[in-house]
Amino acid sequence: MPGDLIRVVAPARSRAMVAEHDHSALIEQRFAQMELRISYGSHVDERDSLDSSSIESRVSDIHAAFADPEVAGILTVIGGFNSNELLPYLDWDMIAANPKILCGYSDITALQNAILAHTGLVTYSGPHWSSFGMRDHFEQTRQWFIETLLDNRPLDLKPSELWTDDDWFLDQDNRNTLAGDGWWALQPGTASGRVVGGNLCTLNLLQATPHMPALDGALLFLEDDYESHPATFARDLTSLLQVPDARGITGLVIGRFQRASQMTRDLLEQIVRTQPGLRGLPVLANADFGHTQPQITLPIGGRAELTVGPTNRLRITAD
Repeated sequence: MPGDLIRVVAPARSRAMVAEHDHSALIEQRFAQMELRISYGSHVDERDSLDSSSIESRVSDIHAAFADPEVAGILTVIGGFNSNELLPYLDWDMIAANPKILCGYSDITALQNAILAHTGLVTYSGPHWSSFGMRDHFEQTRQWFIETLLDNRPLDLKPSELWTDDDWFLDQDNRNTLAGDGWWALQPGTASGRVVGGNLCTLNLLQATPHMPALDGALLFLEDDYESHPATFARDLTSLLQVPDARGITGLVIGRFQRASQMTRDLLEQIVRTQPGLRGLPVLANADFGHTQPQITLPIGGRAELTVGPTNRLRITAD
């Protein structure tokens, strides 16, 4: 709600690393325009040799954010590689008793899906705090963030007309926009279900742990970054679909790949076609979430509806 307080935490990499390309003034301005107040965890600027901080510091900031009755929402600074280190030490009962919005993506997938598994709370795969430092071509990401988190109506999504895949934080004056080619209808059908997913390789880190959410009845939303080439994505997807209760998934939505991944529509169609666990299920790809912009804000644990066919439809129905 307008006037609410957002707490920024760093479950993975430190704000000190992000500050090497400091866009904090623009970030603060944007949240002020949304009438949201910003505060910061006590340890967000700690930085070790892995550009992160101690488990104790990161857990402390997360606990403090959930326990503070004034905090309405929590934003992550940025992603990274080590959010799963925190999972054995989080107080799930305290988190469940203090439900709040939590938003971020990439490595934050581990935290979001573990919260779903332990508490049933909805969290959000969407822009980080640092994402709001993108000066240009950020309007659609901002709009989806507002529509998902500051509104309570179902959201009918449409593919973006333009997208970007560049290191915008290095040079805000030289940006390259790319023409969108719409959603890719890979397998027809209709589905609805609880949204589970985010970054595929990070979600797979939760397998065989108590932090893995149930897949039965899930509508999967999966993406990966430039390091996930077609063979890697295929292997990781196979691993997820071999989890026993993955037999109960209702459908799959795949986020847009970065160009460096070298994924093509033909390759992705082949990967999907050869997955026994996806036979007869609707599959939509090239959707606006993941490591390119613009970026949908998705409710992990919320509900969505999917239609793939002559007319494609993707709707976030409830939180």
